[in-house]
Amino acid sequence: MSPEFVDRSRARSLDESDIEAIAVGAAILGTGGGGNPYVGSLRAKEQLRAGRTIEVVDLDALAPDAMVVSVGGIGAPVVGIEKIEKGDECLQALRALEEYVGRPADAMVAAEIGGSNSIEPMITAAQAGIPVVDADGMGRAFPEVQMSTYFIYGHVPAPAALADEKGNRVLYTRVQDMYRLERLARTATVDMGAAAGFATAPMRGDFVQRYAVPSTLTQCLELGHTVARARRERRNVVEAVRASQQGVRLFDGKIADVRRELKGGFAVGRVRLDGIDGNRGERAEIDIQNENLVFRREGVVEATVPDLIIVLDADSGQSITTEVLRYGLRVSVLALPCHPLLRTPEALKVIGPAAFGYPDVPYRPLAAEGSHDATVSG
Repeated sequence: MSPEFVDRSRARSLDESDIEAIAVGAAILGTGGGGNPYVGSLRAKEQLRAGRTIEVVDLDALAPDAMVVSVGGIGAPVVGIEKIEKGDECLQALRALEEYVGRPADAMVAAEIGGSNSIEPMITAAQAGIPVVDADGMGRAFPEVQMSTYFIYGHVPAPAALADEKGNRVLYTRVQDMYRLERLARTATVDMGAAAGFATAPMRGDFVQRYAVPSTLTQCLELGHTVARARRERRNVVEAVRASQQGVRLFDGKIADVRRELKGGFAVGRVRLDGIDGNRGERAEIDIQNENLVFRREGVVEATVPDLIIVLDADSGQSITTEVLRYGLRVSVLALPCHPLLRTPEALKVIGPAAFGYPDVPYRPLAAEGSHDATVSG
């Protein structure tokens, strides 16, 4: 890598405590999906213990012509409980892209900040010896490839690459559009055991600067510290998270029923909640497709994608991902405002309720909104 493509003099190196905090924050922003962040954090720590470094740079550290690649896991999060990764799937997908375009990547960036997919680019960056950018393409997690600001605002769908734990690689050199890329990649991923490493087409630095959701690794880090501080001070973790993110506390309840199935490479289903505490006597439902999509109270929609619907353990405040939802859990449901890049007409065509099969559900944004402009401190 040529030094002029990324100003690494301003990079911050992460340590194990940073990774732990980021994993906590990423689980919250994952809206139930993105893969298990705890497993991702363990893998990231192993990179540090092997003598590698995880360096984070701001968007403005990128040169306009820097080559930035987004990587992450693709598949159903529930599979991650049973299928152990080899650990270099995303690196192998990255190498396939680099070989095709004829030059190495200068930096990594997350496709989504939720769950383990917030940590996967850090792992790949450490393995490749390059920095990771403090940004992502969703500001949360979404279930499909095209549901990122990169593709929404004009990024090309090819070349892209998949790799699995057995060493298989699939390279897509010409793809019709981002929707076709999603279908082709999803089909191959199912054949790979419903989980694979995925690298999408390289992006220029100036494109990432304009269309990535900024400072989301920092947001995860700060969320993790918020949770740790609330626990240390014996304060209500759920309320601390809500207040720190300008969110809304939608519902406190006990899970009364979970219907979930693996369908087309997604974990699809519905969760039913019986109210507790201040919501006693009420009922609510959450529709899921890897992530939490729609929240209803007594049949009335109160929150939808692209705003973040988050399920936390009512007592500990721990984020509960969709693959581990089960009967009897006492939970609190929060809604957090999404980034303004996800609320434009162009974005809502791809990530609004209608895009998930709810044509009669209008998107009504939460009252609170704003970007998260901060910096990671290592």
